[in-house]
Amino acid sequence: MKITKDTTLDEIIKDAKAQEILLKYNVPCLGCAFAQYEMKELKLGDICKMYNIDIKGLLKDLNTESAPGGRRVKMRTQPSLTKK
Repeated sequence: MKITKDTTLDEIIKDAKAQEILLKYNVPCLGCAFAQYEMKELKLGDICKMYNIDIKGLLKDLNTESAPGGRRVKMRTQPSLTKK
């Protein structure tokens, strides 16, 4: 899968290597409790604009370093902030 500025975070984080690359670029959404609810709507280009992240470098790394059909992982999320 070719990753573009319009690819959602939900699609990208399914690949373990892609998660590492996002962390390298300090994408804050991976650990954000609120982002967990909107992963399917968060587009990479929008995230990069909001947090002043180098979209060209990030896309280059994601498309060259994370292999298509790479190792799929379940995203580790923070514990729920609401009491049960």
